[in-house]
Amino acid sequence: MASLSSSTHCCSSSSAYSNSSSLWSNHHHYYISNLEFSAISPKNPGSKKISLQSKGRPSSNAILMQDGAIATTATTVENEAPTKKSKDGLLSASPPEEHKEPIGFHVNNDQSSVSITVVGASGDLARKKIFPALFALYYEDCLPENFSIFGYARSKMTDAELRNMVSKTLTCRIDKRENCGEKMEQFLKRCFYHSGQYDSKEDFVELDKKLKELEAGRVSNRLFYLSIPPNIFIDAVRCASVSASSANGWTRVIVEKPFGRDSESSAALTRSLKQYLQEDQIFRIDHYLGKELVENLSVLRFSNLIFEPLWSRQYIRNVQFIFSEDFGTEGRGGYFDNYGIIRDIMQNHLLQILALFAMETPVSLDAEDIRNEKVKVLRSMRTLSMDDVVIGQYKSHTKGGITYPAYTDDKTVPKDSLTPTFAGAALFIDNARWDGVPFLMKAGKALHDRRAEIRVQFRHVPGNLYNRNFGTDLDRATNELVIRVQPDEAIYLKINNKVPGLGMRLDRSNLNLLYKARYSKEIPDAYERLLLDAIEGERRLFIRSDELDAAWALFTPLLKELEDKRLIPEYYPYGSRGPVGAHYLAAKHNVKWGDLGVDE
Repeated sequence: MASLSSSTHCCSSSSAYSNSSSLWSNHHHYYISNLEFSAISPKNPGSKKISLQSKGRPSSNAILMQDGAIATTATTVENEAPTKKSKDGLLSASPPEEHKEPIGFHVNNDQSSVSITVVGASGDLARKKIFPALFALYYEDCLPENFSIFGYARSKMTDAELRNMVSKTLTCRIDKRENCGEKMEQFLKRCFYHSGQYDSKEDFVELDKKLKELEAGRVSNRLFYLSIPPNIFIDAVRCASVSASSANGWTRVIVEKPFGRDSESSAALTRSLKQYLQEDQIFRIDHYLGKELVENLSVLRFSNLIFEPLWSRQYIRNVQFIFSEDFGTEGRGGYFDNYGIIRDIMQNHLLQILALFAMETPVSLDAEDIRNEKVKVLRSMRTLSMDDVVIGQYKSHTKGGITYPAYTDDKTVPKDSLTPTFAGAALFIDNARWDGVPFLMKAGKALHDRRAEIRVQFRHVPGNLYNRNFGTDLDRATNELVIRVQPDEAIYLKINNKVPGLGMRLDRSNLNLLYKARYSKEIPDAYERLLLDAIEGERRLFIRSDELDAAWALFTPLLKELEDKRLIPEYYPYGSRGPVGAHYLAAKHNVKWGDLGVDE
């Protein structure tokens, strides 16, 4: 695999975290006949080998490499380097002892390309998120010089029609620079379309031919984004792997959630994917991990001395993960009804943030070291039971002369649906750092406002001298760290402070870092960061299979109980703060939800 070119103007989101995964550093490639030697820089001993795939070349000695490529061994090469078996059982070649001029050619940036295929290009996600994110990366010079983007879907469409569709969702929001229109035209010229069935190898063969025409003999690196329903993941992966994978570079697949409905279906999906892909070819995307404030979570904790010593049961009373939307399903209930709020938000988005928040200090910022610590947290968590869970469903409500619909008023939702649109849960991590600390989650639709935030409530000051000045509401007297993921990204710390004056009166004040006031640059969309990471091969923000297994093991018993017993959710008015049961759940653990007041 050849290195990708990266503009010096683009600050990679992952370059500061992992040298070992970067595609454009520390790899030197030598080609001797059909065999590729991947020499790993001594500065970067953790680099993974990525070999050429010799698809279509006859060879009796084919070796399956870790990125799904096939390297063919040469038998008549003079001074051939010895092969040895690596720990994963695959054969690898050692580089020559002496650095000599390579035989044949040396692949450089000009001779490599990246082809990005959006499978399901006519869908909402592709139009509203993926194509705009790719344009933003192109605008910021974060994509390699030789790249192309293909839309693939069943809809009949020409290249011009795709470009017209995509152009309607692209905006010149980036710093509002004057040359955005020109850059947009250049970007659209790199966009192409191919119509085909998701289960047709022949259609993917035709796609492969078009990709090769654009790659023009360069080393081809291919990224497939599966923006399609999960029931056709496997068909698309099988056809892409067999008929359209790269012949001489890497092939990667981004899989959009949901990853199954429970432990069993998730494991079955993983097994099926691994029939055609290696684990490190699979990028399971959870776009919340690409949010700026989630990215900043480990920086806040591990690079600020004032926080890390407090990050334990000794000082933290409870932690809250709050997700609320001020709208309902609005015609998209057919999809939502099959999954519900627990699968849609809690089991992935909120649980992933919890794992990042609670993990131990990793050995390094390498992707695998971070993901190892996240898995340890998930495996240490107590399995959820109904005693620590509240579910709700929004009902019709009239406010200000406007009538808002109930969940079951959505024509795509069955009238007798018991699918939760709200869930609250108390989770516990049974390890030395967090023993006894409640981690409260709540997520819901059709609530009073839109927000996603982490709230860390600290313990009371022992023997606080000022209790009598503050009254008996001890919840108000504790410090609270708030990390607002969206909207209006901010980090602020609530402190007790004396009100100016001759008397002794205290109030609550915020030490506030409001991002839009502090930083003029617009915050990138989460998909921009994650797409760039996938192109670079940086896996830190993507979910590993054992991590997924541990997450499902935590929630599957609860989900089965809800569905087997057909438990009736508590109904709450559209636009309210959710079911009353959520407040009782918090009170049960001596906690008060932090979003009940007004924060500025």
